[in-house]
Amino acid sequence: MTMVHTFTALGQYLAADVNSGAVHVLDKLTYDLLSLIGEGPIGKGSIPKEFVEKLPQYDPADLEEAWQELRELQEAGLLFTQDDYLDPEAAMALPKAAVVKALCLHVSHDCNLRCKYCFASTGDFGTGHRMTMDLETAKKAINWVVEKSGKRRNIEIDFFGGEPLMAMDVVKQTVEYARSLEKTHDKVFRFTITTNGVLLDDETIDYVNREMSNVVLSLDGRRRVNDQMRPTINGKGSYEVIVPKYQKLVSKRGTRDYYVRGTFTRDNLDFAEDVLHMGDLGFRHVSVEPCSGGPDDPFAIRAEDLDRIEEEYEKLAGLLMERQDINFFHFNVDLAQGPCVIKRLRGCGAGCEYVAITPDGDIYPCHQFVGKEEYRMGSVHDSSFDMVISGQFAQQNVYTRPACRECWARFYCSGGCSASNLLANGDITRANEVACAMERKRLECAIALNALAAGGGEQTNTGCDNTDCNLCGR
Repeated sequence: MTMVHTFTALGQYLAADVNSGAVHVLDKLTYDLLSLIGEGPIGKGSIPKEFVEKLPQYDPADLEEAWQELRELQEAGLLFTQDDYLDPEAAMALPKAAVVKALCLHVSHDCNLRCKYCFASTGDFGTGHRMTMDLETAKKAINWVVEKSGKRRNIEIDFFGGEPLMAMDVVKQTVEYARSLEKTHDKVFRFTITTNGVLLDDETIDYVNREMSNVVLSLDGRRRVNDQMRPTINGKGSYEVIVPKYQKLVSKRGTRDYYVRGTFTRDNLDFAEDVLHMGDLGFRHVSVEPCSGGPDDPFAIRAEDLDRIEEEYEKLAGLLMERQDINFFHFNVDLAQGPCVIKRLRGCGAGCEYVAITPDGDIYPCHQFVGKEEYRMGSVHDSSFDMVISGQFAQQNVYTRPACRECWARFYCSGGCSASNLLANGDITRANEVACAMERKRLECAIALNALAAGGGEQTNTGCDNTDCNLCGR
């Protein structure tokens, strides 16, 4: 099956050949002609009379020239290419028991903020039991992932919560323990921490900047927006407390990775202003995510918000053309060298390559499934791991999810988020259409920004350069 997606963004006429990954910047005539052709392919010979008749505003000779240029792109394998991975048997044969390479380690199921949209029920994940992880459980989690990672050398650990700084002693001892295993087991641990910043002090900032390869700093943007959604336990705003601490951390971080990460809700659909505000505060790397939730969630984005949100994404993309000081996460897409085939088909690897571990040692497919007992996969205390549940997640890909098969963005988003699907539809296999619509618009903006940066023309995906991947064995 061939598929070409034509669209306009940032004043450009664009076409993405879905199966090859090629992106083309077109003039208006060629764009209108390509949009009219539809699924293709382009036949030999001159342009059919029916296309000329449907585009009377253009000179027939110019249409003929455009027709031949499009056919040349097709013959070069850059337009109307076939999907080499459409065979359902090939899709179902993707590795089901890929080694675990990443942990979301919930060192705390407690929090010192009371964020109104919190998917973790303000820290306890709906259990009514606030707790932190003890060192014994943390060590067992590290031992478990060392075993489950097989021959893979690099392992990712994200310290998460709740608020992980409430268990900072355990964080430090866990890092020390993991480092002690590296040489013996030929492993390299890469640590990340996600924090709301309230407990940051100079000592913790120095530790985080020394030991954490990446840091995610939670902030929703403007003071009014942040404090409305992210109050402290006593109801006061958190902005004034955390922003100076984040600025100090980032100023000392040098070139090491970090993201200031926010959430926008139905109450701030003008979220472009929050992205710009974060840039004005001195934060270069910014991510602002839409609030996702069930049909009754008052803060979750709904279908009736989509037109407004799509306008805001394009507005933001236009503004960021002039703001080279801001790197917006959702507009990052590598058109020249994307992920490998399996990564393009399956995405994040939740439940098979990546799992979450709670303070009491229970294992779940990812942090957003924690507390949903039907998705509990085992425990680090007895080294159990439910391969039936793992297999259900491993089998989720752009061909086994019906809505993805017909979507032009499938190889960019890799099938979306199972947790988001469950929230919206009660089923990990059924796409959350609201989330999908936002993802498609973000991708259009990202492609347009890339095309402008490249100066037009065409860009193609040359493949993956990952030399440490357990999927394809490179």
